[in-house]
Amino acid sequence: MIEDGWRPVRRTRTFEEVLAQIERRIEADGLTPGDRLPGERQLAEQLQVSRASVREALRVLETLGVVSSNVGRGADAGAVLTARPGSALTDLLRLHLRLSSLSMRDIIDTRLMVERWSAEHAARHGGGAELGPMERALERMERPGLRAEEFVEDDTAFHLAIVRASGNRLLVAVMEALRESVRRYAVDAIVRLGDTAILRADHRRIHEAIKAGDAAEAGRAVADHLVHAYPELFGAPSGDGSGDTSGAAGAAPHGAAALDRPH
Repeated sequence: MIEDGWRPVRRTRTFEEVLAQIERRIEADGLTPGDRLPGERQLAEQLQVSRASVREALRVLETLGVVSSNVGRGADAGAVLTARPGSALTDLLRLHLRLSSLSMRDIIDTRLMVERWSAEHAARHGGGAELGPMERALERMERPGLRAEEFVEDDTAFHLAIVRASGNRLLVAVMEALRESVRRYAVDAIVRLGDTAILRADHRRIHEAIKAGDAAEAGRAVADHLVHAYPELFGAPSGDGSGDTSGAAGAAPHGAAALDRPH
């Protein structure tokens, strides 16, 4: 006897049909993160497929960040729906970077589009609740003797706070994936740069623009910052932290021109 709502599977690639039916039931039943799917054996019986096919489908969903599987028996066993789109995006981006089907310039250009829009949008709302996380990340980046890995961790927190301030959850997932997929490259970039003074000045400029509600300046500051962080990608000289980098004058035209050059 097949429970109402589940259909017998009649395909060669059985796990794909299992995936399709799980997706259909998630939508039809209005399931949300935290809800539990039927157990492996129960799903196999209801779908009239092998447990191996169910297991394969659940592994795919776990890789995609849709479920978290708990091994064992009882109430805590089985697959629980989660919401981790960033983890799947991170893995995909990292693999394609390794295969050279994506370049670092592709990644940084995408980051520019996401973060410039986010900074402008955040500025129109004054930064909201994310101003606090931004300020705490700024304070941590000022600690003396900071290792490159520690700087990148705080830098990531600062930039993710900008995207969170935009209120767009999909962009947060995309930004998390972008940053995590190139973490090693970012650390190497900090090592090559040496002095992070110009980057810290850029961060303060972005923060002040968002706090002041100046959307145009926030967008310019993000563009300039990426040129300073990755000069080898944009054909721009790296900064040494000297001179005035706290305002828009002088820096913005250079950053915009570098970013607008063809690849």
